[in-house]
Amino acid sequence: MTRIIALALALALPVSAYASSSDGAMTAERKTEITNKLTADGYEVRKIDVEDGMIEAYVLKDGQRIELYLDAALNVVRTKVDD
Repeated sequence: MTRIIALALALALPVSAYASSSDGAMTAERKTEITNKLTADGYEVRKIDVEDGMIEAYVLKDGQRIELYLDAALNVVRTKVDD
């Protein structure tokens, strides 16, 4: 019986760890913080996502569509201009 419980726990741990990992979900407060910062920098924010541990912000500036990649401190670490 003990082995069955241990096996069940061993199988459940990776699933629960995955469920709590960053899967693109972000709090409304964090999105507001990001939107406020980028708006102050002159961007019109369209969408904010999290992917591969980076914050992705889809923005407009001077008529151009831009993808900004931010770190946890909200520093822009990469920019991609859409054609």
